[in-house]
Amino acid sequence: MFEANATSSLEQCPALILNADFRPLSYYPLSVLSWQDAIRAIVRESVHVVSEYERVIRSPTQEFRLPSVLALKEYVPSKPMPAFTRFNVFLRDQWECQYCGDPFRTQELTFDHVIPRSRGGRTAWDNIVTACQDCNLTKGNKLPRECGMFPTTEPRQPTMYELQANGRRFPPNFLHKSWGDFLYWDTELVDQ
Repeated sequence: MFEANATSSLEQCPALILNADFRPLSYYPLSVLSWQDAIRAIVRESVHVVSEYERVIRSPTQEFRLPSVLALKEYVPSKPMPAFTRFNVFLRDQWECQYCGDPFRTQELTFDHVIPRSRGGRTAWDNIVTACQDCNLTKGNKLPRECGMFPTTEPRQPTMYELQANGRRFPPNFLHKSWGDFLYWDTELVDQ
């Protein structure tokens, strides 16, 4: 966990933004605001300050401790179904090739039409899986039964809850200690 102090650069002081129920708006990507947007939200009085950094900024007339955690004053309902995007397909499949089962970085992945478009397959949740480049090339425009390559998980549209749960498995590089009470990452708890 990162610990910002009174001399930390402003860019090292993002604010975790929580919904009015004190849950993050999003886990992946994590819902954060830049320090500038956080101050604007405070001035607009659209948020409650829950926690602060030691870092202080000053204007000619005011002084602010930079917020590390903010909660919206009004609840924002989450969308019931996620958008069909390349990123959300990777998140659903947890950055694992659905043919070989190996994990990869985003730039090493592509998506594959289980039933190829040339064979009438659609570009939709139930026909797209994450694939590494080698498996995608090997499968080509064949049907799974023709090449013996079957997805490890049947492709389907995930719920927002499922994507959020998957997102918790991939914590970002920056986590301030004040965020710990609001983020529940899949890490082993240790008795101290």
